Amino acid sequence: MKRMGDVLAGFHAAWEFESDSVLIRFERGIRTPKLLQALGERHVPVDAIAGVTLTEGRRGTVVLRAELRPGADPLLEAAAGQLKETSDPYRLVLPAERALLAEYYADELRALAAKNDAGPTDRHLVAAPAAPQQFKAYDAKASFDGSAVSFRWFWTGASSAKWKAGDQSFPVSSLSGVEWRSPEVFEGHLRLLPREAGAAGAAAQPDQDPAAVVFGLGYGPVHESLPFAASVLAAIRAAGPAAQTGAAVPRRDPADIADRIRHLGELHEAGLVTDQEFSTKKAELLAQL
Repeated sequence: MKRMGDVLAGFHAAWEFESDSVLIRFERGIRTPKLLQALGERHVPVDAIAGVTLTEGRRGTVVLRAELRPGADPLLEAAAGQLKETSDPYRLVLPAERALLAEYYADELRALAAKNDAGPTDRHLVAAPAAPQQFKAYDAKASFDGSAVSFRWFWTGASSAKWKAGDQSFPVSSLSGVEWRSPEVFEGHLRLLPREAGAAGAAAQPDQDPAAVVFGLGYGPVHESLPFAASVLAAIRAAGPAAQTGAAVPRRDPADIADRIRHLGELHEAGLVTDQEFSTKKAELLAQL
């Protein structure tokens, strides 16, 4: 490629070409898709690129796009092909008058990518969004501190099954993957997949599964929930199959415990929780004090 630091600027983003990588910086303008604004930038090693295309776009534009090797980017791995074209972080739209310059860079990248194994990678080559991450789903607040994922249920959205199970904390070492279904489609959700094959709840509907949170209008937007999923997925991959399970659960706020017991009592009075379930869950909550 050209000397380090050469920049190709397009709409919403600019690609800075270095000797062994491409740094993609996204604009903060109101017309830039929210996901790209949230990402800020993507640093892509040449080794992660499987191919490059340059095609004619709409309204006097050309589109330069880098295709990454499967598994190279945790964000794309978590998205599983569900991203809209406009939110693709590896798609650069340019004015048609820059087509010759774009073709030059496309050729340079193709030549470098041709040296790569186009098959899946055994590790992420592009960094995931950094922890901590959090977002509000319809039925819970999801948080990730880099070592464990926590779900804190909302009274107004969580099912009785989730309330019975209580707030959840999943050490990264106990997980094998993440299932993300875009909030822009029906039944969008984020589900954590346990390492244990056939674990209870793995096949449950997301609104009944304590290892899942569900999305809704205004809850779990792509620019919040997808970077979250990618961050968790990267941590799972980094932990590896030999990671030891088990992590200390922090002591809970007494006021929070009291709120949980109060709501549990409301479920009991409404007939949604049996006497035995009420007694058992209340004892579990008190034990956390």
